[in-house]
Amino acid sequence: MAFFEAIDPTFTSFVMGNAPVKQIASGCDWTEGPVWFGDANCLLFSDIPNNRIMRWIPDVGLSVFRQPSNYANGHTRDREGRLVSCEHGTRRVTRTEADGSITIIADSYEGKRLNSPNDVVVKSDGTIWFSDPHYGIMTNYEGFKSEQELPCTVYRVDPARGTIEAVLTDFNGPNGLAFSPDESRLYVADTGRMFGSDPTHIRVFDCAEDGSLFGGGVFHAIDPGAADGFRLDTDGNVWSSAADGVHCLNPSGALIGKILVPELVSNVCFGGRAKHVLFMTATTSVYSVVLNREGVQRP
Repeated sequence: MAFFEAIDPTFTSFVMGNAPVKQIASGCDWTEGPVWFGDANCLLFSDIPNNRIMRWIPDVGLSVFRQPSNYANGHTRDREGRLVSCEHGTRRVTRTEADGSITIIADSYEGKRLNSPNDVVVKSDGTIWFSDPHYGIMTNYEGFKSEQELPCTVYRVDPARGTIEAVLTDFNGPNGLAFSPDESRLYVADTGRMFGSDPTHIRVFDCAEDGSLFGGGVFHAIDPGAADGFRLDTDGNVWSSAADGVHCLNPSGALIGKILVPELVSNVCFGGRAKHVLFMTATTSVYSVVLNREGVQRP
C-alpha cells in the first residue's frame, strides 16, 4: 500500500518508505483538534458530536479525558503548558488550569456572543489567537443551532491586558491558523460558508513586532478539499488537511507531496519523543506517521 505521493523530489527526504500511516484510535464520529502533551506522553483530541475530549497514550490506548466537553473543537497549549480549548457549545475559548478548574478566555466581543470558536494558537508573547466561524451553530451536530451575532472573524486576546481584538474580518469562514517558526508570518485558512461556491484557501500575513498584520494574499488553494487545520515544521513547511489526506506545502506555497489517509482529515499536530510524529485526526479515527521532520512546538 502506498502511503505517500511525492510531487517534488524534496518530499522524498521528508518521509520514510518503511514508516507506515497507522490508525491508532477509532470509534469516534468526527475527530478534531489534536494536541500533544509531551510531559504526559499523551495526545488529546476532540470527538465533537459525542461531546467529549479523548486521550490516547502510546502502548496504553484510548480513554475519555473529559465528557461533556461543551462540544470542544480545536486545542493548543499556552506558554505554561496549560490546555487552551475552543468550545462550540458554550461559544467560548477556555483554559484548563493546573488544578483542573476552567478559566474563560473569551466568550463575547463588543457585547455580542462569539459564534463557535474553532482553532487556536498561542504566540510566544502569550497572546491567544483564535478563529470564530459559524460552523458550530449552523446545526445541532457539533453544538447547538443558534443565531449568529457576529461576523466570522479571527481574534487576538492579550491575557496580560485583558483585551480582545478583532484582527482579521474579511474571511467567509476562518478556520485553521498557525504561525511560522519565527512568528514572522501567520497562516489562516478560509474554508468558506460551507454551502455555496466560496473559495477555500490558505492566506498568509506578515506579522509586525507589535502584532499588526499586513498582506494577506493567497498562500495556497488546497485541492481537493480544504485546509481545515494545519501545522508547520521547523523549516517552515506547512502540513495541511485535505480531502485525500495531508498535503505538504513548502514555504513558497507549492505542493511538494501528500500523505494518503483513508478518511477525511480535519487537523494535524506534531508530537512524539522528538516531535517527529505527525498525528492526523480524520473523521472516525486518528492516524499517525513518523516523519523525517520536526514540528514547531509552542511551548
